[in-house]
Amino acid sequence: MASDLNLPESLYEDYSTPDLPVHGPASVAYWIQALQSHETKERALLILSQNKEIRKDLAPLLWNSIGTISALLQEIISVYRTLSSPNLTETASTRVSNALALFQCVASHPETRKQFLKGNIYQYWFQLCYSQAKLPLYLYPFLNTKDKEKPHEYLRLTSLGVIGTLVKSDDPEAIRFLLQTEIFPCCLTSMEVGSDLSKQVATFIIYKILLHEEGLKYCCVLADRFFAVARALAQMTEKLVEQPSPRLLKHIICCYHRLSQSPRACDGLRCCLPLWFGDRKFTSQLHGDFIAVRYLQELLSNIMARHEATRQPMRLLQPMQLMQLV
Repeated sequence: MASDLNLPESLYEDYSTPDLPVHGPASVAYWIQALQSHETKERALLILSQNKEIRKDLAPLLWNSIGTISALLQEIISVYRTLSSPNLTETASTRVSNALALFQCVASHPETRKQFLKGNIYQYWFQLCYSQAKLPLYLYPFLNTKDKEKPHEYLRLTSLGVIGTLVKSDDPEAIRFLLQTEIFPCCLTSMEVGSDLSKQVATFIIYKILLHEEGLKYCCVLADRFFAVARALAQMTEKLVEQPSPRLLKHIICCYHRLSQSPRACDGLRCCLPLWFGDRKFTSQLHGDFIAVRYLQELLSNIMARHEATRQPMRLLQPMQLMQLV
C-alpha cells in the first residue's frame, strides 16, 4: 500500500565536501577513534555524519568499535539539562544532531538495526563492560519538547529522522518496539509544534506504524488514543488552509485512509473528519498527485459505506459532498 510514499527527500542540509579524508579504511578508523577524544570529537562527528552515505560499511564499523556508541550516547545525553531552558545553543544542537545522524546510519543498516533496538553495546568508560540500552528511547526527550526555537527544532527533526528510518524498514520488530515504548505521543507532539518538515516525518511515522495490523489495532483499541491521533490530524489539516503543504496533506490523507479501513475507527471518522476534505479549493493542493486523490476518494467511500451499513448519522461531511469531491 502506498509503496511510493516516502520520507521527504531531504531531512538534513548537505554540508559535505569532496576533500574530506574519510574514504580509506585507515581514515575511517582514525575518525571513529577520534570520537573518544574531547579535542577531536566535534570534528569527527561532523566529518563522519557528512559522509555516512559514502561508506556503506560505516554502520557496522561504528557499532563494533568499542566505546563508539557510548561516546555518541554521552553526546546526546549532555544536552538534556538545557532542553527546558533557553540555554540550548545552535553549536550544541548541531553537535548532537551529527551524533543523531550517525545513529540514523546504524538504524538504517540491516546488520546493525536489530542491535540498535536491543541496545547491546560495549562501553569503555572506566572499564570494559557489556550493557543493554534501548537506544531509540534516548531520542524521545527531543521529541517531547514543545520549544519551537531553531536548536530544538533541529534536534526534533534529526530524532524523527532516526525513527523514520526504523519504520521505513518495515521491520515488524521495530514497529513492535516503537509501540511498546509509546512513540505515538512523541509523534503527536511533533505534529503539534514542529516545522512543516517535522510534521511530515512525524505523520509519515504514524502512517507506517498504522500500516501494520498491530499498529492499527493499537491506535483503535482505545477511544482516547484514536481521538488523540484524529485530533492531531485535524489540527494540521486546519492549518493547511492558510499554509498549504501538498506533501504534508498527502501524509495526512494516507493516515486517514488507513484508519478508515478499521470499522471502529471509521465510525469515529464520521464525526471528526474535517469538512475541508469536501472543499474543492482546499483539495486542489493535490492537483497532479493521483495517488493522494485516489486515497482521498477511497477514504470518503469507506466512510460512506460504513454510514450506509450502520445508518448512523454523519455529523460533518454529507453524502452529496462526498459524491461531488474531486
